[in-house]
Amino acid sequence: ISPVPPYSREQPIFTTRAHVFQIDPSTKKNWVPASKQAVTVSYFYDSTRNSYRIISVDGAKVIINSTITPNMTFTKTSQKFGQWADSRANTVFGLGFPSEQQLTKFAEKFQEVKEAAKLARDRSQEKIETSSNHSQESGRETPSSTRASSVNGTDDEKASHGGPAEAHLKSENDKLKIALAQSSSNVKKWETELQTLRESNARLTTALQESAASIEHWKKQFSACKEENDQLRSKIEELEEQCNEINKEKERNAQLSRRLQELETELQDKELELEELRKQGEIIPQLMSECESVSEQLQAAEKKNKDLEEKVRTLRTEVEESKHRQTNLKTELKNFLDVLDGKIDELHDFRQGLSKLGVDN
Repeated sequence: ISPVPPYSREQPIFTTRAHVFQIDPSTKKNWVPASKQAVTVSYFYDSTRNSYRIISVDGAKVIINSTITPNMTFTKTSQKFGQWADSRANTVFGLGFPSEQQLTKFAEKFQEVKEAAKLARDRSQEKIETSSNHSQESGRETPSSTRASSVNGTDDEKASHGGPAEAHLKSENDKLKIALAQSSSNVKKWETELQTLRESNARLTTALQESAASIEHWKKQFSACKEENDQLRSKIEELEEQCNEINKEKERNAQLSRRLQELETELQDKELELEELRKQGEIIPQLMSECESVSEQLQAAEKKNKDLEEKVRTLRTEVEESKHRQTNLKTELKNFLDVLDGKIDELHDFRQGLSKLGVDN
């Protein structure tokens, strides 16, 4: 149930969005998230009670309902996080803002509301003190007049009867009459307040019935919004799947584009090679004729080679035979030289003999 029903006189004076946290009651150190996402956080002013509250609702759950008192302090613990302690709720609330500027605005509004609450408290105390002073003064004046009258009565009674006990009883009786009159006026006042409370209770009952009907209406709207949200989520999932498929197709297209560029480059290279082959093909007939002439020359050379091989074999045979002859000639020449040496020696001896004979003659 919302803490601010439609019949309430509370009006929002400042609204922002933040992530809500509460202190862990067991450790008093760790923060526990009160909302799964950023929610609306508002300052409300109650003109009838002259009070201020911070209220935040997440769906159908009230996560902040904190009445601001002059003793509260909002503390900035970081550039985007602030906290305050609520003794009535027996917890510490923390707010995480998207930006430092929003945190500063919230803190300034907290200080402003805190000063307004302090001023309202001071005014209410002054009213209470003023009313109490008036009641005390009226109470003091009545007994004094009573005392005056009682004194006069005592004098009269002294003059007529002369009994102090009767005068005392009369003064006490007058005091009781005054107290009874005051109690009667208090009873009337209480009856008036009771009637006011009954009327207020009736209005509250009517408002509660209206709130119940409004809650049913909001429940229906919430269920419809939930169904619509589920449908939107399913559509979002489908769109995300389609986006993934589109991204895959884009990647495939990019790969195909790169492959196409590579193939175009290869095609250009192949065309250049084909052009070179065409140029080479134009000189193929000339090369064929040259090849035929070279083949004929090769055949002629092979024939010459065969003839030369035959001649070489013949020459080798002749060389072998000439070597054999040379060997025989060498042997014969050696024998001849040996014989010649012998003949030369004989001639030498014969000459020496002739020389001796000439000398002797």
